[in-house]
Amino acid sequence: MIAVIKPGTTDEQMEPLISWLEKQELRVHISKGEYQTVIGLIGDTSKVDLEMIQSLDIVESATRVSEPYKACSRTFHPEDTVIQVGENGPKIGGGHFAIIAGPCSVETPEQISYVAQRVKDGGAHLLRGGAFKPRTSPYDFQGHGQKGIEMLLTAKAATGLPIVTELMDIRNIPLFEDVDVIQIGARNTQNYDLLKEVGKMNKPVLLKRGLAGTLKELLMSAEYIMANGNENVILCERGIRTYESTYTRNTLDLSAVPVLKKLSHLPVIVDPSHATGHSDLVSSMALAAVAAGADGLMIEVHNDPKHAWSDGPQSITPDVFDDIASKIRKIREVIKGC
Repeated sequence: MIAVIKPGTTDEQMEPLISWLEKQELRVHISKGEYQTVIGLIGDTSKVDLEMIQSLDIVESATRVSEPYKACSRTFHPEDTVIQVGENGPKIGGGHFAIIAGPCSVETPEQISYVAQRVKDGGAHLLRGGAFKPRTSPYDFQGHGQKGIEMLLTAKAATGLPIVTELMDIRNIPLFEDVDVIQIGARNTQNYDLLKEVGKMNKPVLLKRGLAGTLKELLMSAEYIMANGNENVILCERGIRTYESTYTRNTLDLSAVPVLKKLSHLPVIVDPSHATGHSDLVSSMALAAVAAGADGLMIEVHNDPKHAWSDGPQSITPDVFDDIASKIRKIREVIKGC
């Protein structure tokens, strides 16, 4: 349920209503926009008398939200959410664009430090790198684990770039205390126990779409995180499995960007690396994602893709990244002028 508050209503005037709603064991979310304030209710709202809420002097209108997802709904929260990474880090959403770049796997201290400096110089806002790696084969490199996170933190100290890395297991949460953005990968998008736990954390979560997940399923996964208290969720379109599996690793669903931004207030970024699986396709799909209205990109960059320990074929070199980042800036300027 949402209640749109009349313009000019003060916080003091809203306080009795908010207090009463909280006593009904409902979670109250207040969204203050430029033109209106919306009170959203999460929980069992069936016991709330809709007509009574509508009759209040401070309420302009009240309706029940029909979508199964509430907290991430655009109806619930009309204004774009802006995710702030750290106290002074980059912002994502609401007109703020961020590029997340780095290798699929953290391999050596020298490798991650070199790539971190190069992507920073090229225009990246955050550094990505896998410390724990979900691999299809149990015999493939699974990541350095805690040592990988330590290497990322060293690279962060040298460059100032906030770090993004994937959490796969609830038991590893203590190791992520200094990680700036927690990534939930495609294989764990519907790991609801994991989603509940990151929902209790006070840091941004980058949630990837499942391998064959619908947009509704992605939003419901985001709802799990937000329903547990963490509203700092970034949605990521990373391609889905379709009939085409010969020429691309997955199929990049760029229509997901405008659809998600219509349905939800959460930022939406695109990962063209995993979507295509081929380095020569990353540039065109990255630029297309920007044109489609994405709030950011996640791009795999490796200093020596041919000898990468994982996902080398889809990784671009730092020089190619520089070129893509330059083109991205030009496209964004064109979009701003439209």
